Amino acid sequence: MEIIYEQLRSFPSITLFLTLGIGFLAGKFKVGKFQLGGIAGTLIIGVLVGQVGGIHVSDDIKNIFFSLFIFMVGYLGGPQFFASLKPSSVKYLAAALSMTIFGLLAVLGVSMWAGLDAGLSAGLAAGGLTQSAIIGTAGNAIDQLGLATDTAKNLKTNVAVGYSITYIFGSIGPILMVSFIAIVMKWDIRKEAIKLAAKLGGSNELAEGEFEPISRVNTRAYLINEKSRFINSTVSQLENEFDSDLTVEQVIINSKSTEPDPSMIIETDIILIVSGLVSAFSNVEGSLGTEISDFEGSSEFTEEVRRVIVSNSKLHGQTIGQLHEKSIVDRHGAYVSSIVRMNKPIPVLKNTEIHKGDEIDITGRKKDLDRVQKMIGYKAPSINATEFVTFGLGMVAGYLIGEIGFTIDGTQVSLGSGLGCLVSGLLIGFLRTRNPKIGSVNTGAANFLQSFGLAVFVGVVGLNAGKPALEAIKEHGVTLLLLGVVVTMIPMVIQFFLNYTLFKIKNPIEALGVLTGSKSANPGYAAFLEKAGNSTGTPTFTMTYAVANIFLTLWGPIIVAIIS
Repeated sequence: MEIIYEQLRSFPSITLFLTLGIGFLAGKFKVGKFQLGGIAGTLIIGVLVGQVGGIHVSDDIKNIFFSLFIFMVGYLGGPQFFASLKPSSVKYLAAALSMTIFGLLAVLGVSMWAGLDAGLSAGLAAGGLTQSAIIGTAGNAIDQLGLATDTAKNLKTNVAVGYSITYIFGSIGPILMVSFIAIVMKWDIRKEAIKLAAKLGGSNELAEGEFEPISRVNTRAYLINEKSRFINSTVSQLENEFDSDLTVEQVIINSKSTEPDPSMIIETDIILIVSGLVSAFSNVEGSLGTEISDFEGSSEFTEEVRRVIVSNSKLHGQTIGQLHEKSIVDRHGAYVSSIVRMNKPIPVLKNTEIHKGDEIDITGRKKDLDRVQKMIGYKAPSINATEFVTFGLGMVAGYLIGEIGFTIDGTQVSLGSGLGCLVSGLLIGFLRTRNPKIGSVNTGAANFLQSFGLAVFVGVVGLNAGKPALEAIKEHGVTLLLLGVVVTMIPMVIQFFLNYTLFKIKNPIEALGVLTGSKSANPGYAAFLEKAGNSTGTPTFTMTYAVANIFLTLWGPIIVAIIS
């Protein structure tokens, strides 16, 4: 075994990737609705591997990857965060901010009562409030205290200890709370989700990831026969009959493909290729002609699904129904097929609101999409395209912002590179909705940097913590576990009561979306989503989740400054 241990010490890079691999494998462990997750799994495995002793991964690696992670948190959340700052969203923003403040007060209260040091307190916050970024911002703050090297190292080890002990219940607590509230309030979550979907203008049985019937946009071909009521009508008259929810994309005459003209007369024996909303096709009922699927000339017709990022401020807050009421000429031939907000799909229903920063998939011919794209915003960056100039300068700006300092109770504390990069990411994420040329980082790359950056960071934290971490777990384990239960549950109980009575958030789906979002609780949201059976709670979740992510991350340095 000593040979293996020596290899782990001699090649810390191999040890780090081994920790990541085993950690994410452990993260797949699932009991009921609870799943440990790759990040917590990596930290725990890192601590266990660190028991070998003598393993040290450069702190520079840890700091760089944390900076990448936190920059991308701001970059991806910036559009939604700033877009949510509007009068109609005040109660949701207030609820999210209030939850984070109650979480901070709970951490400070139990930490002072139990006599925890700054490291354990910050770890308690990171795990109990399920905000892994606090590990990094608190660690940066500890470095600013001017403590002896060993003292600072012990405090940072305790951050990892507090997180590893409290994170598991921090994830389970919101899951239990969703079920508990539903029982106490006598809510049938599935029934309420169906009612909200109907209110938003959708199907009564809308299921997650589905529309009625299944696909929202479709393309079909019709052979015009003598029974068609559109014989001798123009293409324009046909489209107007269906309020432009159907578009004649191509005409096949004698096996030859022809671009349709609005004034073209529809005659028998021609084939019309028609695209549009499935709900509109249901109204055709054979009146157009005989639907066919195999004919010559079809290979010349292609369509495109294009993802467009909303940057037009005039569209923010408008519903899908309001967009539908725009000029037929403006929206002709382009159809919204899906909407993604902060990497989560939201339902495309009549009363679903569009927010700046949303990613909208529109389907149609290239010429129509080019026109409609200009109305909405700009095309999402290619999977292979990242604008490294803005990305690099944004990271530089983050490090410079991190040098800004302030004084708390006589202690000089700087923002640190973590918070600096968060602010920088927020600003660039916001600016890219105003100017498409700023900060173009494709979503896939951004998600990878966010996930991988945090994974590497916690892996290094766990490995460098080593044996002192296990000793601290033995010493404080039970105490921290119980304190974590308090920090996880009490803020949610208080906040739900305030949301229901003070902020008047009484719709069950919106209430649970706000509660899980304000808690930054992805496992709780997943459990809620499963009960709802559709994604009608996602808009309120994403709005409050963006706010919670920002403010919970800020609490790291504040906890360290106050407790120390």
